[in-house]
Amino acid sequence: MTTSTETVRPARPSVLTQLRHNGSGPVLVVLAVLIAVMLVLNPGFYEPPSLMAFLRNAAPLVVLAIGQYFVIVSGEFDLSVGSLVGAQVVIAAKLINGEEDRTWPVIALMIGFGLLVGLVNGLVTTLLRVPSFITTLGTMLVLYGAIRLWTGGAPTGALSESFRQWGRMGIDMPVLRQLPYALLIMVVLAVVGILVMRSSYGRVLVATGDNDTAATFAGGRVWLVRTGAFVLSALFATVAGILVGGFAGVTAQVGQGMEFTAITAVVLGGVLLGGGRGWIVGAIAGALTYQLLERLLVQLDMPSTLNPTIQGVIIIAAVAFAANQSRMRRGSRTAPQTPAEPQPVGAA
Repeated sequence: MTTSTETVRPARPSVLTQLRHNGSGPVLVVLAVLIAVMLVLNPGFYEPPSLMAFLRNAAPLVVLAIGQYFVIVSGEFDLSVGSLVGAQVVIAAKLINGEEDRTWPVIALMIGFGLLVGLVNGLVTTLLRVPSFITTLGTMLVLYGAIRLWTGGAPTGALSESFRQWGRMGIDMPVLRQLPYALLIMVVLAVVGILVMRSSYGRVLVATGDNDTAATFAGGRVWLVRTGAFVLSALFATVAGILVGGFAGVTAQVGQGMEFTAITAVVLGGVLLGGGRGWIVGAIAGALTYQLLERLLVQLDMPSTLNPTIQGVIIIAAVAFAANQSRMRRGSRTAPQTPAEPQPVGAA
């Protein structure tokens, strides 16, 4: 008599279950509504050239949001990415100064500088145990001050055409007219981000954001995982800076406020502030939703000064939602105890 043992694999959760668990369902609904509204107000927006231009302009924010996602899902913040974007553009313009042969060496220098900034943020946060909010706020101020000291408050130099092409040019095509390089870079980095979160590193990253003590007892190197998240955030901010340099002028205001816009996009995508829950696709959808919302406000002739108000409302709502979710999780982990029934006097 032979006995066969079959391995029973758990059923893969449905897409709706994943969306509900990751908190990304609402942002996809909002994105669909905005797409429909824009289709009614301005059908020409969806003509291929106009749509490609929108995606090209949205690419830096999407890239920045992917990098910010790694940090937020691990339970931390990175407020230095906006100043890093500005610093990278100013550094590139001053070092390249219009010389084409300097482009790639300067890009390599930018990547190295970005990795160094991310490494410092990560090590100060994890090893010195300085709260990431304070660490990255200090880095933001240091970068802003150093760039203004270096340039005297008025950035000089010029970016070469081979540098600017990544943010403003593309591949000529019959229907689309031009497939932007920025869109291709955005898609490649989105795929890289998804693959990172599907790896063991990504699973430990989420577990760290959910409960870093439990992740440590399970064998996860929490300090190393979180440091890697800051390094990835700075690397993606560097790429965003390269894209921004393609269509933005070299001014002291480049990158200003982008850190809050990226955080807004991530929390709009359903990523839980405090870490432990969130889908990288939701963060990408949040960035596209925010960019489309800005475009809709322009379509409705609303003042651009309304954007900070929208960011504030989204962040406050996300923090309130995160606090409510934390209370619910603590309540579910604490099982109610049923009092024992009293026994009659004299019972054995």
